[in-house]
Amino acid sequence: MHRPRLYVAGAALLFVPFARPTLLTHEFASPQAAPTKTQQQQPQPQQPTDTKPVAGSSSSNGKHTHAHDFLIRGTVFQPNSLAFPGVRLRIRRAKEKKFRWDTYTNSRGEFAVRVPQGLQYEVAIHLKGFADETREINASSGIGEDNVVFRMKAAAGEKK
Repeated sequence: MHRPRLYVAGAALLFVPFARPTLLTHEFASPQAAPTKTQQQQPQPQQPTDTKPVAGSSSSNGKHTHAHDFLIRGTVFQPNSLAFPGVRLRIRRAKEKKFRWDTYTNSRGEFAVRVPQGLQYEVAIHLKGFADETREINASSGIGEDNVVFRMKAAAGEKK
């Protein structure tokens, strides 16, 4: 004789009655309940796949994937070669005045920013009492990422 099973899942109890093995298969109890072949084989509409994203912009349907992004990552160090947390990092496209990406280094002095691939970028770091530094990044190389290391220097006329 088969008995119902009681399962504990987290804080909830599930009561699962025992079902006969003939009903657990993919057979149907009556021929009227079985789906017809036309119901089983309905074709799914397909999305057009010939659209390509333009360099420096998101895809045409408004949804952005990271498949074509360029990863700029790196580390910022203090003058005594220790990691430097909390340094402001700003990124803009080359020859533009407006910065488009703005972030800070983490507790280990590291940062990572995704930008559209195929363009030139400038990475600028800033922290009060230290000289600002800027680096050029070529995101059109086809590699997909670039690792940048900054070593902060005390600003002229400042004690650090």
